[in-house]
Order: sequence, then C-alpha cells, then structure tokens
Amino acid sequence: MTKLSRATLQSFDKVHKPAYDPATLKPGIVHFGIGNFHRAHQAVYLDDLFATDEGHDWALVGAGVRPSDDAMRDTLKAQDWLTTVVEQEADHAGAR
Repeated sequence: MTKLSRATLQSFDKVHKPAYDPATLKPGIVHFGIGNFHRAHQAVYLDDLFATDEGHDWALVGAGVRPSDDAMRDTLKAQDWLTTVVEQEADHAGAR
C-alpha cells in the first residue's frame, strides 16, 4: 500500500487534492488537540476556504497537550502533515 505524503499525493487518483499550494499557508489558528472530529470539521472548512485563494494566513497549528497526542503527531509528521477525510453521502463517497 502506498503511504500518504507530499511525494505520493498525485498517485491517489480518486482523492480530492488541495487546490492551493500548502507552502503559501501561514499559521493563524492554534487548535488544542488534533483528533478526528476536528480534522473532519474545522480542517475541512479551512481547506474549502484556502481553495478560494482566501485566508492563507489562517492555517492550523495543532497543539497536543496529552501524552496520547504524541501518536497523532508522529502519524501526521510521517505523512508530511497531510490527512484524509472520507465523506459519505447517500449516493456516493469521496476522500479528500
């Protein structure tokens, strides 16, 4: 299985990819905890905003405060800080 990273991102044919250059983003939000709920909601809204070429100074910095947050940090770091959200609707599913 191919692991997610910036180098492999284009090889995932059926995954919606960012419509902006992540290098243009600047931190503007500190979020305590980077769990699934946060990544499936706030991060998705920001991804949509960045795709409009707006708000590039509102990128997220995740701050883990619990020892268990180390595992999420290590996982995201190994993926070049990329994450995947699967959106399920009645008639289709998609990943971004």
